[in-house]
Amino acid sequence: MIDLYSSDETAHPHSLSLKRLDRAISLSQGQFSLILACCNSVSLRSQLVKQLPVNLSSDIYQLSLQPSVKTLYTTVQQALQNRQPNALMILGLESVISIEQLLTATNFVRDDFRKDFAFPVILWVNDEIMQKIVRLAPDFKNWAASTIRFQMMNDSVNTPDLAYQLI
Repeated sequence: MIDLYSSDETAHPHSLSLKRLDRAISLSQGQFSLILACCNSVSLRSQLVKQLPVNLSSDIYQLSLQPSVKTLYTTVQQALQNRQPNALMILGLESVISIEQLLTATNFVRDDFRKDFAFPVILWVNDEIMQKIVRLAPDFKNWAASTIRFQMMNDSVNTPDLAYQLI
């Protein structure tokens, strides 16, 4: 198995980004924070998500959204049932049929996220969903620090440092 936290960055090209994600989660314990993790490859994302909880000492709750979901806040509330995990990882935004409605509603109730969720929320997105967040949920997106990017190495042939870029 690949050690995604290897100290040798050449052993796994995403080790620096994973360390940043780990640090962002650790520093946000006990308070709401929005962390955007951008990865266009479903297979790479799946590999990263599987490895991440093993390496984190915190309890990360994973929520995979169904295509029929209409609101993010209510879906999270129902899934957690008043539990407060150390972190929440949300996957599947790209599969949501009414993504525009979901993002608009999320922006509208953004204060409820901060009020009710005292833990970091990691949204896994791709470039298309990121553009929609910027356009439809700008106030919600502004709560995120830098976006942590994970890219396939062949996607960054002309820009080798892009795999580690934060935007």
